[in-house]
Amino acid sequence: MRGTTLLALLALVLLYLVSGALVFRALEQPHEQQAQRELREVREKFLRTYPCVNDQELGNFIKEVADALGGGADPETNSTSNSSRSAWDLGSAFFFSGTIITTIGYGNAALRTDAGRLFCIFYALVGIPLFGILLAGVGDRLGSSLRRGIGHIEAIFLKWHVPPELVRMLSAVLFLLVGCLLFVLTPMFVFCYVEGWSKLEAIYFVIVTLTTVGFGDYVAGADPNHDSPAYQPLVWFWILLGLAYFASVLTTIGNWLRVVSRRTRAEMGGLTAQAASWTGTVTARVTQRAGPPAPPPEKEKPPLPPPRSSAQPASQSRPPTPPQKSEPPSPPTASALDYPSENLAFIDESSDTQSERERGCALPRAPRGRRRPNPPRKPARPRGPGRPRDKSEPV
Repeated sequence: MRGTTLLALLALVLLYLVSGALVFRALEQPHEQQAQRELREVREKFLRTYPCVNDQELGNFIKEVADALGGGADPETNSTSNSSRSAWDLGSAFFFSGTIITTIGYGNAALRTDAGRLFCIFYALVGIPLFGILLAGVGDRLGSSLRRGIGHIEAIFLKWHVPPELVRMLSAVLFLLVGCLLFVLTPMFVFCYVEGWSKLEAIYFVIVTLTTVGFGDYVAGADPNHDSPAYQPLVWFWILLGLAYFASVLTTIGNWLRVVSRRTRAEMGGLTAQAASWTGTVTARVTQRAGPPAPPPEKEKPPLPPPRSSAQPASQSRPPTPPQKSEPPSPPTASALDYPSENLAFIDESSDTQSERERGCALPRAPRGRRRPNPPRKPARPRGPGRPRDKSEPV
């Protein structure tokens, strides 16, 4: 995961936590203040009714009762009918061990001895990974069974020529509905009947349990009126199947989000390519409207030598130079005066070219195409006055 994505996700989670804190405070703080006022009124009423009890003794008594309740004591066990019931019988202890390895931890029962706390540390370190392996296997089998059953329904829809996209959507909805019916709605009605809870309290307990939150304010089998020792172990097996179903649902959602992320990246890549192509097209059109840019100056290529004929003397093998249209010749400089023979030869060839053009019998040019190899260099002329051309020689 990229660093920017991780920071954005962290910011989103923090924002979600802050919004939840504000909502919970607005909903629960008035109820807490009302409970504190009621407790104060009850305490004052008790002191008025029994003036022999002072405020300090009553406060100490309330603390002792709270510690006893936190240690697992039940105030209703004073009656003779329920005096034999214990919070650590075999069924309750099995359920407590199940809440450890499932990481639910309701908190209604807690360990009070040092030996029990030390054993709980090692028990959790071994049991939690073991339960995770079991949960993965059960979730795989459960998800495969549900998908196999839904696959038959998909085959029926495909026989009715339903579009495949709609069939996939219907199969996902059926997977969620069947799981919610088996592991959420059915246990809700069972807990409403057995525990005497309302539908809201029952669904609250189901969701808090299957999401491993486990506040402990509602716990199945915590009522001392339940005498069946197999009730809480059955609740634990329901927790196992429900957690496996939720794990398969979360896995499906994760796979779906991964596929959506890949498609989104592919679409963004396509949009980026289209934007680059559009930008290039617009730039080309703007360039065409503004006119083509001036080509860079090309280097002058030396003219090709004309083909040597039999009647042409060797002295006229040099090609004629094009006449210069403008700019009169610059005055001779010191460097030009050092080589008078070259200057005279240039003037001689220029005059011959001009006379040949006037007569209309210019020398033929070499055909364009494959470049002829340069003729071998002639030996350098001796420095001195240039040799005048014989006028009787044919052009």
